[in-house]
Amino acid sequence: MRATRFGSDSGLGFRMGLVLFFLAATYLAFLVVLTALGADFITLAVFAAAMLGLQYFFSDRLVLMAAGAREVTPEQAPELHARIGRLAAGMDLPMPRVALIETDVPNALATGRGPGASVVAVTTGLLERIDDAELDAVLAHELAHIANRDVMVMTIASFFSTVAFFLVRWLVYVPSVGSGRRGKDGSGGALMAVWLISLLVWAISSLLLRALSRYRELAADRGAAFTTGSPASLAAALTKISGAVARIPQRDLREVEAASAFFIIPVTSREFWATLVSTHPSLEQRLRQLERIQAEMERP
Repeated sequence: MRATRFGSDSGLGFRMGLVLFFLAATYLAFLVVLTALGADFITLAVFAAAMLGLQYFFSDRLVLMAAGAREVTPEQAPELHARIGRLAAGMDLPMPRVALIETDVPNALATGRGPGASVVAVTTGLLERIDDAELDAVLAHELAHIANRDVMVMTIASFFSTVAFFLVRWLVYVPSVGSGRRGKDGSGGALMAVWLISLLVWAISSLLLRALSRYRELAADRGAAFTTGSPASLAAALTKISGAVARIPQRDLREVEAASAFFIIPVTSREFWATLVSTHPSLEQRLRQLERIQAEMERP
């Protein structure tokens, strides 16, 4: 499905493009430095590619498992299936699988490698707290993630970040690196340099990937607003969900925290530092965007 179906936002598109540019530049510098240091990371790259491949092809099962979700049939959840089917048809998407998460935490998520292999999951707490128009908006947000192939985008974008992460983890166990001593042949110094560069690349790329994730959330919000024609409904749903999550006991939040990055509203801390490393934009930023979209839609 073409992104133009959701309306254009040159500013958002530019910011996503800029983050991808800096990611590419970081990865290119990483490769140049590793090559200059004579690092042999082919085996590691193959292993990381295999891990990312498993994540890509089995992401739906892994996320559902982390969230404690169970797939439901049209007979088990007829209204939810019908609602998602209607929205998916309106967005030119095949019908995704549907799952329920038995928890009081109000939230929803979507995962899967593409429109043909995807799943939308909602919590029972969400179904109990929002009205029909708000539920449509939340589901449209999740379907926009599927239409935008966000799992594929984030998986590909994180490839070399994953390579750097494994180098940081594994090189610690190399004696000359873990002890900080230089080997007789000088290899310890080279390995230490590889470790430091890998740590820097992993830290920078992690921040960039989280920024990219926040922009993908804003893009999905925009998609939902244009799909339903009601930015106000999504704004109301986000406000309700955020307020309810803040009142949920920490014990309940911990039960689904492993899937927080996939939820429409994260279930982790929102302090200042957490905002920088968060996978989601702030509620205030999302509401401001929806207000602008409402103004766009009302403009003659």
